[in-house]
Amino acid sequence: MTPAPAAAHRRGIAANRGQFALQTLQVFFVGLMIGMERAVLPTVARDFGVAPGAFLFLASFVLSFGLVKGALNLVAGGLADRFGRKPVLVAGWLAAIPIPLLIAAAPNWWWIVAANVFLGVSQGFTWTMTVTSQIDLAGSRQRGLAVGLNEATGYAAVGLAGLGAALLAHFVGARTALLGFGLTTIAAALLALFGVRDTLPWVRVEHAEGGAPAGPRDAPGLWAIFLRMSFRDRAGRAICQGGVVNKIADTMVWVMFPLFFKARGAGLVEIGGLTGAYAMVWGLSQLWTGHLADRVGRKRPIVAGFFLLAAGTAASALGRSAGVWLPSAAVMGLGMALLYPNLIAAMADRAPPLIRGKALGTYRYWRDTGYAIGALLLGGIAEISGAALPAIGLTAALVAGSGLWIAVALDEITPDPEPPGEAASRPPPSSPPIPPLPRAIVPGRI
Repeated sequence: MTPAPAAAHRRGIAANRGQFALQTLQVFFVGLMIGMERAVLPTVARDFGVAPGAFLFLASFVLSFGLVKGALNLVAGGLADRFGRKPVLVAGWLAAIPIPLLIAAAPNWWWIVAANVFLGVSQGFTWTMTVTSQIDLAGSRQRGLAVGLNEATGYAAVGLAGLGAALLAHFVGARTALLGFGLTTIAAALLALFGVRDTLPWVRVEHAEGGAPAGPRDAPGLWAIFLRMSFRDRAGRAICQGGVVNKIADTMVWVMFPLFFKARGAGLVEIGGLTGAYAMVWGLSQLWTGHLADRVGRKRPIVAGFFLLAAGTAASALGRSAGVWLPSAAVMGLGMALLYPNLIAAMADRAPPLIRGKALGTYRYWRDTGYAIGALLLGGIAEISGAALPAIGLTAALVAGSGLWIAVALDEITPDPEPPGEAASRPPPSSPPIPPLPRAIVPGRI
């Protein structure tokens, strides 16, 4: 296949500001779709037949979401490397259409579980494609910034949607609120897709500039990349386990925090504000935390993020009022902002261009499978103990332990600053590529 002209596909955020902005708009809509559920559904679960104290049954809707989203992240990476980013993005939005319809018509909680299967498909395709596309467009020394902008926008939208949907549900009811909010978001996202271009041509040019022909025929397969990054590569394994644990923590916020706050007298709008504050701080802080790691390296922000997340979680468990919960939520959000985009960027640093989708799909598979692991683990602990508090304490311990593992196992990655106006086209010297794979990744062979 003839590579696209390099001049037409220069890398760098400034050089691609129009397309980068459209991908940013897409991830804003993606964040709205997941955010609309987070503050509302756990607190109104009785309306769908969930008995008080049935924590494991309640967590089943996050379990279905995590299993499906994790698997679809992996599938999406392989499809994107083969067919392009935009077709997968379109498929993700089409998969979102049943979500608000199922919630509105649900006679019982199993319909909510089914809705979250579609949410997992949609999020696995859409969010994976937006972050992959923005990494494609950015220079290699702007990966942290690109991921930070993506995640900042997405999680700011999660926070806004959590608060907005909670307020709307307070006035018109949960079903009506989520139906109107969801359908409006999907329609706007599909309309905005008309201006989005596929970024696979940028990938081929980046690969060709490395001295190799731009064809994927000899690239290692998805299974080879999955095994290497998941188990055989020391740093890749550390990155993947960090992803799992950070989603266990997010599951706690999604399921356990609303129940914990409600048991201590907080109302629906207050709960939406607390969970929304966590997501907003997480989201907006990523405007600088991703770029910070472009300058100081990935490892230190990631490790600091895990310890801040653990500290904020523990403080929330000890608190008895919003005066403690709100600053604790902000600390948790800051911790997530430091670790979240930089785990993704660290994986991207280790992957040559033509397998970037597969490598990121592998990381995102493990990361979002953390939702399912968290639902089973935390739901089971809460079910046995009869309260959300022990699950929150366990989460704090797991997060602190994960930070220690990352500190020991992760290679330091310190990209050099990108010269002004120059679109970087090669990985920074101190960013080690993945070790040789079956059908080795070498120029001319990928």
